[in-house]
Amino acid sequence: MALAALATVVWSGSFVASRALHDSVPPVQAAFWRWIVALVAVAPFAARSAWRQRALIRRHFGFIALASLLGVTVYNTLVNQAGLSTSAGNMGMIMAASPVLMAVIERFGGQRLGARRTTGMLIACTGVILLVGKGSFTPDFSTGDLWMLAAACCFASYSALLRRKPAELSGPAFLFTTFVLGALMLLPAYVISLTAQGGFAPTTGTVGPLLYVGVFSSALAFFAWNKAIATIGAARAGVVYYLQPVCVALLSYPLLGESTGPLQLTCMALILGGVTLGARR
Repeated sequence: MALAALATVVWSGSFVASRALHDSVPPVQAAFWRWIVALVAVAPFAARSAWRQRALIRRHFGFIALASLLGVTVYNTLVNQAGLSTSAGNMGMIMAASPVLMAVIERFGGQRLGARRTTGMLIACTGVILLVGKGSFTPDFSTGDLWMLAAACCFASYSALLRRKPAELSGPAFLFTTFVLGALMLLPAYVISLTAQGGFAPTTGTVGPLLYVGVFSSALAFFAWNKAIATIGAARAGVVYYLQPVCVALLSYPLLGESTGPLQLTCMALILGGVTLGARR
């Protein structure tokens, strides 16, 4: 549970970073360089393990490629795209809906959720819906919100898929391989973006956020999240993920000037209450 919480807190900062980059780095280029930085960060610890397990990786290449597509290539590109037209707060709120999708996917897979976890999930989900709907149960989505909803679907599918990871494939080897494949899948889109939109200036305001999302939000957070999924399952780890909008709101106010009012605080109380209830043994 602590690993899931660590990943959630670190990922909250990545939404703030994506929003900060929205007017300086094109979404595909931000995603591509994020994974290049992540590869450099994990290579000293994981490249040798991946090489030793290369026969196993070839055997399960289809599974690893699908995980790379969902969790690396598509998910983070959609997050960056959403940052062009919605706030970091909304990004965190909508992503908090992904545990519902995780739980539904696991339920179809035969995983029993239990009454307490289901109740906590519903309470937290109510808080998310009220946040997105600005106090109403009728969500008012912008274009960026819809991009973020698609990202949430990708992340939920990736998290549910992790339960099928071959036990003999080590975490570092799996992480390194998904980063390599995810970056390679992004390469054609990166070249097109570079040709059509041009590059970006490597300044403190662009390199700093890219280093954060590459080292912390990718290398560290993905390792912690994958380990949490393997230990406690996607549905239970997903309950902790409801903390994300709270963390994003706390970060986006001092860093981006996005305010948090009475409605946000009330909904955050619902989210925290639901997380506490659903995460208890």
